[in-house]
Amino acid sequence: MIEALRKIIMFSGSEKKNIYKSIFVSFLRACFSMLRIGAIYYIIVGLINDDTSTTPAWIAFVLMIVSILGTATTRNISLLQQTHAGFYMSANKRMDIAEKLKRVPMGFFNDNSVGEITGVSTTVMSTVENLGATVLVLVLGGLINTVVFFLLIPFLDPRIAMVVLAGIAIYLIFTSIMEHKTRTMAPQRERSKTMIVSEVLENLQGMSVVKSFNLSGKGDARLRKAIDEYRDKNMALEKMFIPISSVQNIILGIFKMSIIFLSVYFYLQGTMELITALMLVIVAYQVFAEIEQTDSGLSMLRVVTGSLDQVEKVDAMPQLDTEGEDYKPSTLDINVENVSFSYGGKEILHDVSLNIPTGTMTAFVGPSGAGKTTLALLISRFWDVNSGSISIGGKDIREYTLDALMSQMSIVFQNVYLFEDTIENNIRFGCPEASRADVVRAAKMACCHSFIESLPFGYDTVIGEGGATLSGGEKQRISIARAILKDAPIIILDEATANVDPENEDKLKAAFEALMRNKTVIMIAHRLETIRNANQIAVIEGGGIEVGTHEHLMKSNATYSKFVHMREQAATWSV
Repeated sequence: MIEALRKIIMFSGSEKKNIYKSIFVSFLRACFSMLRIGAIYYIIVGLINDDTSTTPAWIAFVLMIVSILGTATTRNISLLQQTHAGFYMSANKRMDIAEKLKRVPMGFFNDNSVGEITGVSTTVMSTVENLGATVLVLVLGGLINTVVFFLLIPFLDPRIAMVVLAGIAIYLIFTSIMEHKTRTMAPQRERSKTMIVSEVLENLQGMSVVKSFNLSGKGDARLRKAIDEYRDKNMALEKMFIPISSVQNIILGIFKMSIIFLSVYFYLQGTMELITALMLVIVAYQVFAEIEQTDSGLSMLRVVTGSLDQVEKVDAMPQLDTEGEDYKPSTLDINVENVSFSYGGKEILHDVSLNIPTGTMTAFVGPSGAGKTTLALLISRFWDVNSGSISIGGKDIREYTLDALMSQMSIVFQNVYLFEDTIENNIRFGCPEASRADVVRAAKMACCHSFIESLPFGYDTVIGEGGATLSGGEKQRISIARAILKDAPIIILDEATANVDPENEDKLKAAFEALMRNKTVIMIAHRLETIRNANQIAVIEGGGIEVGTHEHLMKSNATYSKFVHMREQAATWSV
C-alpha cells in the first residue's frame, strides 16, 4: 500500500502541493466532525443530569452549526484540490508523453502498438485523472482521521481502545490480502483496456478493407476477443473484491456489536459511567466509519496503480539522445561513415559510407526494401545507427539537439500526413511564425494555390484527419508547400512527385528547381529525368552502396543499368 501511495505522489509532479492541501483540509474536516461529538456530549450530559436550562442546547447548537459549516467548507475545498490535482497531473503527463513521442526512434513504432499508446494516453490516463488524487486523499485522509478519532478512546476507556485497535488491525490484514490479490489482476485489466483501444483503431483504419472483402461481422474477431477479455478481467476483479469486502464488513459489524456489548456490560458492572459508555459507542462507530472510507480508497488503489504501471511503460519509451548542442553548422557537407543498421535481426545497411557535398543533389536508387528511405531517415535521425557515424558540417548528428538538427532539414514524404486543421496551419506547420502572405507564396510555388482558393473557405478550410478530404496529389502539393515555406538548407525528398497530377508536373519541376537552388538535396527517386540531373547517384542494394554519375554507373553497376533500361522501356508504353 505504501509503495502504491508513493507512486501516485511521484506521478503527481507539480500537483503534490494540491494533494497535500487536500489531505490537510481533510484533517480539518475530521476536526470539524469531532465538534458534532462534542454537541452530542453536551446533550447527553444535560439529559443525564436532568439539566432543564437551555445552556446545553445552545452549546450543542453552536457546535453543530460550526461543525456543519466547517465540514461543508473543508469538503468543498478538499474536492476542488483533488479535482485540480487529478486533471492537471494527467494533463501534464499527457503533454510529457507527447513531447517524448517526438524523440522516440521510429523503430519503436514497429514493435509497439500505436493503439496501446493511444489507449494509455486516453482511457488509462482517464482512470488516473478521475481516481488518482481522490484515492490518495481518501486513503491518507481516512487513515489520519481514523487516528484523530481513535486518540479520544483511550482517554475514555483503555479497554475499549484495545478492542477498537484489534478491530482495525484485523480489518487491515484483510485489506492487505485484497491488495496483494489485486497486484496481479489490476495490471491485466489495464492491459486489456488498452487492447480494446488498439483493436478499435485497427478496425476503423482498416474498415475499407473489411468492406471491400465483405468481412463485416467476420473480420473483427480480435476486437470481440479484446472486449470479451476486458469484460472477463473486470468480472474477475469484482468477484475477487466482493467476498473479501463482505468479510471486512462482517468484521466491522462484529466489533461494532462488541463495543456496544462491552460498554453496556462495563456500565452494568459499575466500572464505566453511562456518559462514557454512550460516548464510546459514538466515537468507536466514527472510527470505523473513517476506516470504511479508507477501504473505499484502497479498493481502487491497485486499479489506479495498475494504470500508473501502464503509463510508466509508455513513459519509459526509448529516447534519442537530446543532450546535444544547439549548433548551426557553417557548411552542410553530409558524411556517412561505415554505417550499419538493422531492423530487429535483419540488417538493412552494412558498413555504408557516403559523402554529400554542400549544395549538391544526390539521388538514392535501388530495389524496393533495399534501404533508400532508411538511409535518408538515418541522416535525419529518425533512428540512430547501430555502428558508424553520420555527420553534418563535420559534427556528428548525435551531438546536435534534435531541434537544432531538424531546423536544418525539410522532408517531403511519399505518404503525406496532414493534420485535422486549416490548410494554412498545415502549410505553416514547419514555420509557425510565417505570415499569410508567406503561406500563399509557398502554395503558389507548389502549384496548390488555385485549388485551395476554390475550396469553400480557402486557406481557412479545415481538412479531415490525415488529409482525408483531399486527393493524393493535393495532399502532396500541400506537403511540398510546407517544405518550401520552411526553407531549410537540407532537403530530403522521398518520391515527392509520385502522386502529382501530370498537368502540374512541369510547374512543380520549376518550383523544385527554385526550392533546391543552393540547397543540399537528397532525393529518393525512380524517374530517369530526376536521377540524371543529380550530381551523384547512390545505388543501394544488398546492404551496400555504390556512388557515381549516371555514365559511370551504367558501365559499372548491373543493377543500375537494368533499372535504367526498364525505365526507358516503360517510357515507350502507350495506352
